[in-house]
Amino acid sequence: MKLVKLIANLGYGSRKDVAAMFREGRITDAQGEVLYADDKVAHDVIRIDGEPLDPPAGMTLMLHKPVGYTCSTKDPGRVIYDLLPPRFRLRSPLLSSVGRLDRDTSGLLLMTDDGAQLHRIVSPKAKLAKVYEATLAQELRGDEAAVFASGTLMLESETTPLAPAALEVRDARRAALTLTEGRYHQVRRMFAAVGNHVDALHRSRIGGLSLGDLPAGRWRLLDAGDLETLFGGKA
Repeated sequence: MKLVKLIANLGYGSRKDVAAMFREGRITDAQGEVLYADDKVAHDVIRIDGEPLDPPAGMTLMLHKPVGYTCSTKDPGRVIYDLLPPRFRLRSPLLSSVGRLDRDTSGLLLMTDDGAQLHRIVSPKAKLAKVYEATLAQELRGDEAAVFASGTLMLESETTPLAPAALEVRDARRAALTLTEGRYHQVRRMFAAVGNHVDALHRSRIGGLSLGDLPAGRWRLLDAGDLETLFGGKA
């Protein structure tokens, strides 16, 4: 791929913008030597204004999504792309969220521009468990774990029962719920089905991958080791 197209696809600007960057001498190699649009160089030696080029297509990252952000490219309010470098939303292929967290849910969100990777993560065959920490409006009544694990719970307006889910009680009004499927607002609707209401919801884990000490609103790229952890050693 020609350098102008490569750099434009990474969101640094239109092809016209990138061509102007070459003319201005802003694109160099690691030693500071000016590059030209027809040069053939490795991705990892390219610098723009002295900074390394963003990763090529195939990038996957994890974001600690705060409450108040929408998993969308367009929204009247705040969107997850506001937490990333502006050029990330201009990448081609598109950098997409892997599934969604609603505006009022915080926690681990994966994003990728690799379509095959996205489908592998969300595929039911992957059986990637997702762990949600819920703070409830009312105290647990005691039978929720059995109801959620039964495989017979039916949500309102649906015709197929939920797959068994594991509930771990933290205290009277806090619990961790582990799901292997992802229906619309599933955690909130499950607690509503047993007469409770979720006041706060946080996703702490997907597969073997957790947020660790990543602060709210921050992100980091995932490497091969992270993906292996995500898939339980099957990356």
